[in-house]
Amino acid sequence: MGLNVEHLLRTAATLEQAMLALGKTQATDEVIYDLYRNAAIKSFELSLETAGKLLRKALKAFGGNPRSVDSLVFNDVLRHSGKHGVLDQAAVERWLTYRANRNNTAHDYGVGFANNTLILLPAYLVDVRALAEKLQEVFDAAA
Repeated sequence: MGLNVEHLLRTAATLEQAMLALGKTQATDEVIYDLYRNAAIKSFELSLETAGKLLRKALKAFGGNPRSVDSLVFNDVLRHSGKHGVLDQAAVERWLTYRANRNNTAHDYGVGFANNTLILLPAYLVDVRALAEKLQEVFDAAA
């Protein structure tokens, strides 16, 4: 079974570029600032969903019933990833925080919430790249 983490890494690169552009933009230039902030948040959301799909594939590589893996909610996918060593316990907790934040984006579009999301993004960027590397290791070992 193969695994391609290229899309996950591309979403991470897009997130990084949006964050860099945001950092160079003055908040007084409201439209451009909002554009980069929204791009960063959307990149975060997309990469989180991509990470979840790849984690499901990784869990299937450990055996068991693929349908039971498919039926897991995202938080359980994270917890099972910790049980199988794809994520360590500290990473599971961080990913649960990222997921909780993502769930809130569906309900709260305010500036305060967006700024809270931006605070998470530098650590998330490190974690998503580390996850891509770990996922590739899992699949290379299973091959």
